[in-house]
Amino acid sequence: MNPAPDAAGARRAGRLDLAASSVSITQAICDIESVSGDETPLADAVEQALTGLAHLEVIRDGDTVVARTRLGRDRRVIIAGHLDTVPVNDNLPTRFETVDDVPHLWGRGTVDMKAGVAVQLKLAAELTDPGLDVTWMWYDHEEVSDELNGLGRLARNRPDLFAGDFAILGEPSNGQVEGGCNGNLRVEVRTHGLRAHSARSWVGENAIHKVAPILAILADYEPRAVEVEGLVYREGLNAVGISGGIAGNVIPDECMVHINYRFAPSRSSAEALEHVRELFAGYEITVVDRAEGARPGLDAPLAQEFLAFVGAEARPKYGWTDVARFSALGIPAVNYGPGDPLKAHADDERVAVHQITDCEDALRSWLTADPSRKL
Repeated sequence: MNPAPDAAGARRAGRLDLAASSVSITQAICDIESVSGDETPLADAVEQALTGLAHLEVIRDGDTVVARTRLGRDRRVIIAGHLDTVPVNDNLPTRFETVDDVPHLWGRGTVDMKAGVAVQLKLAAELTDPGLDVTWMWYDHEEVSDELNGLGRLARNRPDLFAGDFAILGEPSNGQVEGGCNGNLRVEVRTHGLRAHSARSWVGENAIHKVAPILAILADYEPRAVEVEGLVYREGLNAVGISGGIAGNVIPDECMVHINYRFAPSRSSAEALEHVRELFAGYEITVVDRAEGARPGLDAPLAQEFLAFVGAEARPKYGWTDVARFSALGIPAVNYGPGDPLKAHADDERVAVHQITDCEDALRSWLTADPSRKL
C-alpha cells in the first residue's frame, strides 16, 4: 500500500488533499513534521485545505484552526484533535508495514494523534449536511506544559467557540470510547545536606543518601483503583526522575526526586497535592505542573447516543487528556480515536490501518444520522 507519486509530491509541498482516503491523509499530515512549537506548516496546510469550503466557517488562532458548520441544528458537537507530536526519533517519513498479518502505518504521530486528526479533516470537508452542527478544532502545543496549550488559549481568546452539548477528543483509544481522564500532578521533592570533600565525608551531609526514605515510600505505595460513575480509574505514583551531585569528589548538598501522580477524577488537584504533601511531610515540595481530571459524563444524552452508534463499551482514560478542559467548561467529553495508546510516543509508533477507517465510518454514521432520530 503506497501513495501515488502525486500524493507524495503534495506531502513534500505541504498540501493536503482532503478528497483522499483517511489513511492517505494520515500519512500526509504525519510527514509534515510538527513537533510541539513547530506546528505552523501543518496548521497552514490544514487552514489552506479547508478555506473556501462553503459549508464551513474557518477561524485561525495562532496555530489552532477551527472550522464550524452553522446549519441551525438543535444540538452541536465539538470534535477536536491536536496537531503537535513529541520529538521525532528516526521514525519519519512514514511507511507501511504488516504486523501479525495486520497492515499498519508506522511513524511519529500515527497514533498520537494524527490518525484521529486525519479522520476529522476528511469528515469536516466531506459532511456538508450533518445531522448535528459540528465545531472542528485542531490545536497546537498539547504535548508540552499547560500554559502553552492551544486549546486553553482558544478558550481564553474565543470562549464563544466552545458552545456545544458534547465533545469528542480524537486521542488514541483503540477505536473504543474512553470516558473522562485521570488528573495529573508533577512535583519535585528535595533533600538538603552539606557539601564536603569526599575524602572527609564525615564533615558533610549527603543529600543523595537522604532521598532513600522518599524512594522507599514510592516503592511501598499501593495505588488506588477508584470507581467513578461506573468506570474504574487506576492511579499511579512514581518517581520519573532524580538529580543530584556536583563532582566526583564532592559530597552533594542537594538532591531532587521528580514525582508524577496520576489521580482519579474523584479527586481535585488540590486534594491530590494534599495527599502528596502528607506522604512526604517534612520535605521541600515544589509543584511543577498540575491538571484536573475529568469525570466520565457518560450520562449526557449525546454521549449515550454516540456510544450506541459506535457500538462501544465505555472505558476509563488513565492518561490526562484535554477532555478535562471541556469538562471544566461544563461540556461532557469522551476520548475516541484510532491507535493503541501503548504505542503513543514510542519509537515504533504505528497504527492499524483498519482502525483509521473504522473510526471514520463510525463517526460518519453518527454525524449523518437523521437529527430527529430516537434510539
